[in-house]
Amino acid sequence: MVKRESTERELQRAKEDLEDLEGYIREFAIFLPLAVCSVNPLGRIIDVNTAFEELTGFKSTEIVGEFLETIFFSKKQIKKIEKEILKKEIIQERELTIISKEKRKIPVNISISARKDTKGNFIGYFLGIADITAFKRLQAELEERVKKRTEQLEKRTKELEESKVALMNMLEDVEEARKRAGAEKNKTLAIISHLADGLLVFDEANRISLINPEAEKLLRVKTENIIGKILTELTQPQLNPLINLLKEEGEIFRKEVVLGEKITVEVSRLQMGGKDEGFGTTIVLHDITREKAIERMKTEFVSLAAHQLRTPLSAIKWTLTMLLEGDVGEISQEQRDLLDKTYKSNERMINLINDLLDVTRIEEGRYIYQPVFTELETVVDFVLKSQKELLKRKKLSLEFKKPKTKLPKVAIDVERIRLVVQNLLDNAIHYTPEGGKITVGLKETEKEVEFRIQDTGIGIPQDQQKRIFTKFFRSVTAIRLETEGSGLGLFLAKNIIEAHGGKIWFESQEGKGSTFYFSLPVKKQFEEFLKEF
Repeated sequence: MVKRESTERELQRAKEDLEDLEGYIREFAIFLPLAVCSVNPLGRIIDVNTAFEELTGFKSTEIVGEFLETIFFSKKQIKKIEKEILKKEIIQERELTIISKEKRKIPVNISISARKDTKGNFIGYFLGIADITAFKRLQAELEERVKKRTEQLEKRTKELEESKVALMNMLEDVEEARKRAGAEKNKTLAIISHLADGLLVFDEANRISLINPEAEKLLRVKTENIIGKILTELTQPQLNPLINLLKEEGEIFRKEVVLGEKITVEVSRLQMGGKDEGFGTTIVLHDITREKAIERMKTEFVSLAAHQLRTPLSAIKWTLTMLLEGDVGEISQEQRDLLDKTYKSNERMINLINDLLDVTRIEEGRYIYQPVFTELETVVDFVLKSQKELLKRKKLSLEFKKPKTKLPKVAIDVERIRLVVQNLLDNAIHYTPEGGKITVGLKETEKEVEFRIQDTGIGIPQDQQKRIFTKFFRSVTAIRLETEGSGLGLFLAKNIIEAHGGKIWFESQEGKGSTFYFSLPVKKQFEEFLKEF
C-alpha cells in the first residue's frame, strides 16, 4: 500500500513537471512570430499558438480536436505529407495554399518536424506555417513587369543587350529577396532548437526546469542531475561562484564569473513575463574564456613593451641631461634649444610609458602598494604647490578652499592619490584659457571626504561625457585645444579611486567649464583597510 502511494506521488510529481514544461513551451510559442500547431498521429490538431490563430482566423477553441484536412488542406495533401514525414522526419519550405476561416486562400511555406516518444515511436508532428502572401504578390508584380519589359525589348532591338542585363538584375533581386526571407525563417527555427550560449531556465519556485547542451558543457553537469532542483541544492564545486552571484537581488547583466580554473563566463539574469506575472527566470551564460586569454596576452605585451622602451628612454634622458648641464663641453644657445625640446619630448614618452605600466598594473589587480593613514588636505596642498609655475605661465588664478574644521584621516596610497589630484589639476590647467580660474575644495560628507576641482575651461560635449573615463579617450574639444595627451589620465584616476573604495564623477557644460569630484571613505579603520591588501 505504501509503495503504491509512493508510486502515485511520483506519477503526480512527474505529471506536474510535465505540465510546467508544457506551460513554458506554450508561453514561448505565444510570442513566436511563426504560426505553429501540434498534430497527433491521427491528423487531429492538439494545440496552436497565437500567430497561427492570427494567420488562419480560427480560435484555438474552434480547431483544436479537428482533423487538419477538414479545415486547411485536402485529404490527398495530408496523406502525402504524413507519408513523407514518416520517411524523412523533417520537411522544410513546402509551398502550399491554405483556406482561412473567412474562406481566403493564403499562400504559405510549411515546415514539418516529426514528434517521437522516448522509444522512437511516431506520436505526431509540429507544423510551422509562414505566410508568403506578400512574397507571392511581389513575385506576381515582378513577373508582370518582366513581361511588359520583354514586350518593349522586342521593339527596341538596339537596346536588347542592355535590357537583358536589367532583366537579369531584377530576377537576381527577386531571388535574393526569396533567399533572405528563407534565411530569416531558418534563423528563427534555429534559435528555437539551438543556442550558442548556455541557458538555464527556472520556474516560479526557483527550480531548474531547462538546461541546454551549451550550459551543460560550461557547468560540467548532466541534465538529469540538476533538473527540478534549486540551484543552492547543487553540490558540484564548480557551481559555487555562479551560486554566489545569483544570490544577488535584482537583474544581473554581463557579470563575470570564473568556473573552475579554465572557464570564464558572462552571466545575465532575466525575469520572464515581467515582475508581476513571474513565469520564472532565465540565466544566460556567455563563454568569454578566449576573450579573457587575449586580454591577458595584450596586457602582458603592453607591459613587456613598456618595460623594454623605458630603459633606452631613461638612457636618452641621462645623456640629454649631461649635454644640457655642460658635462661634455659648452653648447650654443641654438643647440641648447634643440636639446631642450628633445628632452621634453623624451619626458612625454617616459610619462606615457609610465601610464601604460600603470594601466597594466590596474588590469592585473596589483596597483595599490603602500596604504597609510593620513590627511587628504596635505596631499592636495603638495600637488597644488608643485604647479605654481605652470599656473603663472598660463596666467590662471587658483583658489584652494580649505575646510574650516580638520578633516578625518583616510587610508590611502599617497603616491597614487597624488597622481589622481595631479591628473585632474593638469586637465584643468591645460583646458582652461588664459585668465581663467581654477577652484579646489575639500569637505567632509557622511562617512566620506570629498575633493572638488572646478575650472572655467572648454567643458566636455554632452554626447561624449559617457566615455570620459574610458581608456585612451579624449573629447573632440580637448584634441582641438591640446593635440598632445594619451587619454589615460582619467582612466587611471577612476581606477585608483575605486581601488580605495571611493567614487569619482563630474559635471560639465561645453564652453562653460567642468567640475570633477572624488570621495574617499573614512568609516574603515586603518587595520581593516590593510587587511584588504
